[in-house]
Amino acid sequence: MDVLVRGAGVAGLAVAHELMSRGARVTVLDPLTSGRASWYAGGMLAPYCERESAEQRVVELGLRAADWWEAVLPGSVIRNGTLVLAPARDVKELDRFGSRTSGYEAVEEEAIAALEPDLAGRFRKGLFFDGEAHLDPRHVLISLAARLAAAGVLFETDLSQSDSASFDWIMDCTGYSTADEDIRGVRGEMLILRTPDISLSRPVRVIHPRFPVYVVPRDDNTFMVGATMIESDSHGPITARSMMELLNAAYSLHPAFGEAEIIETGAGIRPAYPDNLPRVAREGKTISINGLYRHGFLLAPAMAMQAADMIFETRSETP
Repeated sequence: MDVLVRGAGVAGLAVAHELMSRGARVTVLDPLTSGRASWYAGGMLAPYCERESAEQRVVELGLRAADWWEAVLPGSVIRNGTLVLAPARDVKELDRFGSRTSGYEAVEEEAIAALEPDLAGRFRKGLFFDGEAHLDPRHVLISLAARLAAAGVLFETDLSQSDSASFDWIMDCTGYSTADEDIRGVRGEMLILRTPDISLSRPVRVIHPRFPVYVVPRDDNTFMVGATMIESDSHGPITARSMMELLNAAYSLHPAFGEAEIIETGAGIRPAYPDNLPRVAREGKTISINGLYRHGFLLAPAMAMQAADMIFETRSETP
């Protein structure tokens, strides 16, 4: 069975791996570039935290994500949990956050200091989600593409219409570029800071009045700070307002971020349906995976398995 996967973001690469592992011959159209939303993701595998602003379905779909990524790319997942904190003026918001989520324990100054020594004495209360994890999206995208190529998956930059028609199935994983009129763009902006003056072991979410701000540790003393949620499909650079808000949130976490180098800024357009839930849909021999919104790495494994099941179940029903 020959399958064409359109799109090489997290959804496309995840379904390509799922199909390949089940014996399909896979070609990926549009190999990895740095311009897609997946490249600017935080990489948090945090289903319980996401329940604060998402439906229960997101939790259910995301519970197996860390195990899936670890099985596909051993060593890629860091299982240190998630810490949610709030500046003193917003500490009551922790109660609201906790009322909408589960899978956490309330922590106070001593426990916060034990989890993150560099934050000792800075926060009185927090929430610790021990069962969550994170990964480095760029490392994972590059490593998974290389793994697929080594296993025989073909990567193409262009195919004629006749060549595309020759495939048994087509997987549309093109995100906001799709022709689906129900998809809208939600702009997410981020920045990467570098400082050797602070160390974090896990993602830290800082309560923010407009949007959830997270600081995610990466290699080489770098930290990803994101991300805005703006109802816009503009591909322009990060705005001054967003830059100030993200920097202020990082500074409120620790003053050392005030002296950090800004080594990168970026913005990606996340595809979302009106209900902000992902969908796997079939039309003829085309199956689409879309609407991952701000949960790409969390939900891509479940949606990839669902799409692969659709193909292989249809195949088994064919006389």
